[in-house]
Amino acid sequence: MERFIIKKLLDWKNSPYRKPLILKGVRQVGKTWILKEFGRRYYENTAYFNFDENEEYRQFFETTKDVKRILQNLMLAGGQKIQPEKTLIIFDEIQDCSKVINSLKYFCENVPEYHVACAGSLLGIALARPSSFPVGKVNFMQIAPMTFMEFLIANGDGNLAAFLDTIDILEPIPEAFFNPLCEKLKMYYVTGGMPESVLMWTEARDVNAMQEVLSDILSAYERDFAKHPNVSEFPKISMVWKSVPSQLARENKKFIYKVIKEGARAREYENALQWLVDARLVHKVYRSSAPALPVAAYDDLSAFKIYLADVGLLRRLAQLAPTAFGEGNRLFTEFKGALTENYVLQTLLTQFEVTPRYWSQNNPPYEVDFLIQRENDIFPIEVKAETNTAGKSLRKFKELFGSKVKLRIRFSLENLKLDGDVLNIPLFLADHTERFIGLALDDSGRDC
Repeated sequence: MERFIIKKLLDWKNSPYRKPLILKGVRQVGKTWILKEFGRRYYENTAYFNFDENEEYRQFFETTKDVKRILQNLMLAGGQKIQPEKTLIIFDEIQDCSKVINSLKYFCENVPEYHVACAGSLLGIALARPSSFPVGKVNFMQIAPMTFMEFLIANGDGNLAAFLDTIDILEPIPEAFFNPLCEKLKMYYVTGGMPESVLMWTEARDVNAMQEVLSDILSAYERDFAKHPNVSEFPKISMVWKSVPSQLARENKKFIYKVIKEGARAREYENALQWLVDARLVHKVYRSSAPALPVAAYDDLSAFKIYLADVGLLRRLAQLAPTAFGEGNRLFTEFKGALTENYVLQTLLTQFEVTPRYWSQNNPPYEVDFLIQRENDIFPIEVKAETNTAGKSLRKFKELFGSKVKLRIRFSLENLKLDGDVLNIPLFLADHTERFIGLALDDSGRDC
């Protein structure tokens, strides 16, 4: 499988300001595989140390802060050669190893010639705890589920992916490409972007095996809930998690605590929800009151939507059968387009530094699905799961905020086009949103 994060890792390797790397991502997203593959491609050798499988390795970090002594002990215990610049050192499953995490400060300060990369499940949880942490001494990188473009390449459709990369004019895509890409996107909704699920489909074409993989991943996540230090939070986390499909099935997808349990209140469940957010198992999208900077200053902290880390996991958690794949466009519209919104959010998170927001107002009701920040501009996004693209909310947004809105964006099953200040992007082109915004602004004669 080809993962685009390899390029970012190569930039890290070659950077004169390189620090020890912490690679974050949910369980089963491919952290260990990508680090090993990176080491195989770009280093003479890789020295891999798993602190869950070999707990005795932790002792080397508890008795000394001398990094060279630590490395010598690891080499002797693991029988692995470690050379400056030539070896990629991988520390895996470090989430419960505070001494290992803290040692990264000394790797940075005392032996910067050694290349160290770390990974672990629930690292987001570990790093959210108040404890000694090497602030400013590490680089962070986030690995997300496979994008639709990565899925195309894994599925043997590199020609389609290459075609999408060449689009530099905002004009309709020929049907010879458009229709197959819609079908491939349906497949992606079914498999999602978790590498093992994609593998079961792209190599084995085994739907049952793919379903089982997704079920196993969901089960593994639920077992992780029990790792919360407060045992009483475990059932609450599970209840919040299982409520996500129901939350997204509502017309107004704003998160409602009463959907979890009748009579549920925020103060009872907000810690459980935050645990899921810290673990990156769910994404939290706040309501914004206006398209202005800094975006966080306009957040309504009492109103937000939550989405799952991966569209395939959402489909499986919602118990939507893969047979919907063959039923026209039903897969795009299932439970009010929730899969489509989840998919769009996933791809926006990989392209824009600032987490998207959404905008809404009542009486009469209007809602723009997402607001994104590109450089110093805010752009409203509407997600349509079908070809019916009449968008009263986008029009209202333009009426209210006028000159602040340089471009409005709509994702749908309609073809690529720029209609005035409305850019329609076919759903299968969502991975190219940032680039297309640049093209649209250029075409309109406006500065980026």
